[in-house]
Amino acid sequence: MIGLDFGSTTSSAMVATAAVGLNSTTGRMAFGTPEITYRSGLVFTPFDNENIDPARLSLYLDQWIAESRIHCEEIFAGGAIITGLAGKQANSESIARLVRDRIGEAIIATADDPRLESWLAFMGSCSTLSQAHPEKAFINIDIGGGTTNPALGINGNVISTGCFFVGARHFRFEPGAYRLIGISFYGQQLLKYLMIDKTIGDFLETFETDAILDFYVAALEAIVVGESGFFTSGISKLHQQVPFCLDQNLPEAVISFSGGVGELIYSFSQGKAVPKTTFYGDLGIDLALRILKSPRLSAHVRTLMPENMGRATVYGLTVHSTEVSGTTIFIPDPQILPCRDMPVVARLTLDAGRKTIADALSLVLTSRKGGCIQVFENANPSQQENANGRRMPASLAEVRGFATRLAESWERSERVADRPIVLLVPENYGHALGNYASDWGRSPAKLIVIDEIPDRHAHFVNIGRMHNNIVPVTFYGVR
Repeated sequence: MIGLDFGSTTSSAMVATAAVGLNSTTGRMAFGTPEITYRSGLVFTPFDNENIDPARLSLYLDQWIAESRIHCEEIFAGGAIITGLAGKQANSESIARLVRDRIGEAIIATADDPRLESWLAFMGSCSTLSQAHPEKAFINIDIGGGTTNPALGINGNVISTGCFFVGARHFRFEPGAYRLIGISFYGQQLLKYLMIDKTIGDFLETFETDAILDFYVAALEAIVVGESGFFTSGISKLHQQVPFCLDQNLPEAVISFSGGVGELIYSFSQGKAVPKTTFYGDLGIDLALRILKSPRLSAHVRTLMPENMGRATVYGLTVHSTEVSGTTIFIPDPQILPCRDMPVVARLTLDAGRKTIADALSLVLTSRKGGCIQVFENANPSQQENANGRRMPASLAEVRGFATRLAESWERSERVADRPIVLLVPENYGHALGNYASDWGRSPAKLIVIDEIPDRHAHFVNIGRMHNNIVPVTFYGVR
């Protein structure tokens, strides 16, 4: 498995290996404990003026592949993500395609996917810590060069995500001084709001950097306490890309940090030396020090430390972006795979009616690439639980009933033989559902049913090639 993270400031790669087998707790097919076999050094994201430089990026890819000693055809799953200000560049989508073409079909490659970035950072940074304290809510704040990506989670499960244009690199300096050599659009607008009349080549005074940091810290404090009103107008609204919603009934959350600024926060909290002025050419050092002075933001910094801090996103990409199917999948023609960039068009329960199923199928068949429908157990709160406290699996009658209504829906369509129809189901009845729906393989429909896939709120999935009767399912475009 491989992860590639191209951020506003730095880029990095990670490779991990893991066995696949039955999880003794959940009873599902899953990855075992991953072993990180390669971590690249951090490099500055290669920019050519305002765009990412494809030639230099290709050289980094070649270097990482050579150093990790991997063969691209051996990659089972993974992802590449272009985040923060890098994801806003005009050529970011073409760079994503370049990475996908270079590394291979097994990975996702996406640009400017802020909710996915927030989710990945939580999973890569503090999911283990969150699971160790299941009674506590955690808010992970991933602060990079261009964006701050918060995610709220309980017991390792992410509940809410957001994204804000608060970061260290909206103001770039000549290292060693506060002489401006670059200002982002958001930085320019903030200077106007603060009535600071400075431009490229000028030096920022101490009171001016303090005013910038005051705004950033106020925004971060509003994020962690759910003060959504802070972002309803003016300069604050401009800095909000995706709102972050907090349930006010939740207990006070533990605040953790990741990203480049997060790594500095934990380093300084342990008494490690502070680098010289603008050592990294931005406000990262200053912002980390100011966060440590905020009682609201730094309350748990010295007592609950997450893992992977500065590399949380790339770790999340490598280890957490992909689920493994069960072994009772229904794929009559494995040559259909891989299926890339498939839209998730609907979320249905097994008791969905004919019209609901027909409407979802219509959406699948209007997509040139086909589409994916997530299927869940019937939403019945009185459903019995077994001795382990897990809900009883769906009955054969429920599976057969859903399959029958699905088959009736596509009998009236001429496109079912042209576009893949992917069903993701949570339990191990994929083969049975597929056989019933396809009339035991006699239907012309390009049906794929992949089982034992837990719920992920996402807009798109990639379905990889089959390996030993299992397939990887990678989600992105997290809702």
